[in-house]
Amino acid sequence: MATSQRETGTTLSRDHFDLPLVVDRDAGTPLSVQLGGQLRAALSEGRLKAGERLPSSRALASALGVSRTVVSEAFEQLYAEGWIEGRHGSGTYVADIAPPSGGLLRAARPVAADPAPAGEAAIDLRPGVPWVHGLDTPAWRRAWRLAATVTPAGRPDPRGLPGLRAALVDYLRRSRGVTCPVGRVLVTRGATHGLDLLGAVVLRPGDRVGVEEPGYTKARATLAARGAEVVPCPVDASGLIVDALPDGLRIVYTTPSHQYPLGGRLPVPRRQALLAWARRNGTLIAEDDYDSEFRYDVAPLPALYGLDPEVTVYLGTTSKTLAPDVGVGWLVARPDLVAAITDLRESVNDRTAVVPQEAVRILLERGDLDRHVRRMRTEYARRRAAVVAALGEFPLLGDTAGLHIVVELPPDAAAWVVERAAEHGVLLATLDRRFGGPPSVHGLEIGYGSATEAQVKSGCSLVRALVREALSGPARAAAG
Repeated sequence: MATSQRETGTTLSRDHFDLPLVVDRDAGTPLSVQLGGQLRAALSEGRLKAGERLPSSRALASALGVSRTVVSEAFEQLYAEGWIEGRHGSGTYVADIAPPSGGLLRAARPVAADPAPAGEAAIDLRPGVPWVHGLDTPAWRRAWRLAATVTPAGRPDPRGLPGLRAALVDYLRRSRGVTCPVGRVLVTRGATHGLDLLGAVVLRPGDRVGVEEPGYTKARATLAARGAEVVPCPVDASGLIVDALPDGLRIVYTTPSHQYPLGGRLPVPRRQALLAWARRNGTLIAEDDYDSEFRYDVAPLPALYGLDPEVTVYLGTTSKTLAPDVGVGWLVARPDLVAAITDLRESVNDRTAVVPQEAVRILLERGDLDRHVRRMRTEYARRRAAVVAALGEFPLLGDTAGLHIVVELPPDAAAWVVERAAEHGVLLATLDRRFGGPPSVHGLEIGYGSATEAQVKSGCSLVRALVREALSGPARAAAG
């Protein structure tokens, strides 16, 4: 293959295929992205088959005349997307994820409609789970290796490791506009754990708390478990409706960056109105900064806490940016609340594990977490685009941020689609479970965090066909 001085290429050869690869140093795109894009196209188009072995990064780098780092970065991205897999001591192979022919998925065996028995052949399009395979990187392994060398303290600080708290102060300042001293930061095991700790020190049996409706089911259950009366607070396309808030609420739990599950972003006038309402009523705002890292239209608005830190308790977690099993989150609040929570944790011996704390500190201080978030934002944006392309003919909600999209449907149609999709090995969830009372909106929650881009396309192709069928007369009659 003829190339210019600034353009190098090779032909990736096997007994049964030839694949030309070219990298151009004059292009504005990084060489690793060029290489990854060509390999991804070959994988998605079936020119590279499942189970085929790729050349080593060293051999491919030599053939292309690039550094081994270029090839390693391209392979790393494809591995994170699920296109390729490593086999210990054997090499790198094409993973078995290619979309099936004929449009509709045919699973190896039927999968029950109940989400619990998710078989190996299933494509999981339920919401709430990030792409954990993207974490198997040198930075991730290095952080845990270094964290494991930390000697545990004989008397751990219930507020969390000082180094992590300091790193969180810096991270929240640059990423969410939250400016606070270290003394206002407390390390938790996640946002729900932080909400539970807040409820433990603030609520008395019978206190009324507001939770968005529809909203986060675990938040509702957590506050109810503390003896509170949970009051549904309606939302619209922009998030929490402040004018509809009743008086007498001790806490209002809200997700202003990306309302869960409908996806609204609370605009500045409503944020100001909510904070003014909270001051008048002596109410605490529990701000769960859910999905703030993953927006695909505009930059996220600054956190509520930054507008009024006296009435707002800021809750965050690594469960979506890294993985739920990391078990590290944070709570930022005024000093009296931090002191009360610290005393409570001390009295019941409640702790956040030291090794995960140290690993997160290392990821933050080295900039690895920021780089991971930027990379995953790009990855999720592609999957989100695949969902919109497949299902855009139907009414969609929350398609500008997060890791899921709501497809608005009649209630009988939504339930019918979930049942039929499970029979074909695609796991879905309905919106109904996000309501504490009678649902006012019905549909499907399509999560694209835990499936590969190829699986998202294949699964959504099936969903599109099923929704079309569900909305037709015969299927609606059968569903009823």
